[in-house]
Amino acid sequence: MLKEFKDFIARGNVVDMAVGIIVGAAFTAIVNSLVNNLINPLIGLFIGKIDLSNFVLTVGDAQFKYGLFLNAVINFIIIAFVVFLLVKFINHFHKKEEKPAALSPEVQYLREIAETLKKQANE
Repeated sequence: MLKEFKDFIARGNVVDMAVGIIVGAAFTAIVNSLVNNLINPLIGLFIGKIDLSNFVLTVGDAQFKYGLFLNAVINFIIIAFVVFLLVKFINHFHKKEEKPAALSPEVQYLREIAETLKKQANE
């Protein structure tokens, strides 16, 4: 059972996934910093408040913190756009291997006949 676990962990897909999760967590921290420290102040120049997280709608005793929601939406849009660019960049350099189409039996027979005729002509 220990050997099976070791084989499972050593698979490339599991290791790739772990690296992706770690890099994704670090990237999320960078995007959060970008939103909180650069984008929110820029938006704040136009709407008069720098900290969007303080936007709250109070109805009775309930507080709707739509500023935090706006921060999450901005984070999502940035992360989604960067992932889109990353996939586009990788696809640009990743050449697709074209598999030759399976030949029909007729085409295979015609190729064999052509090869036979070439051999006979060379003899």
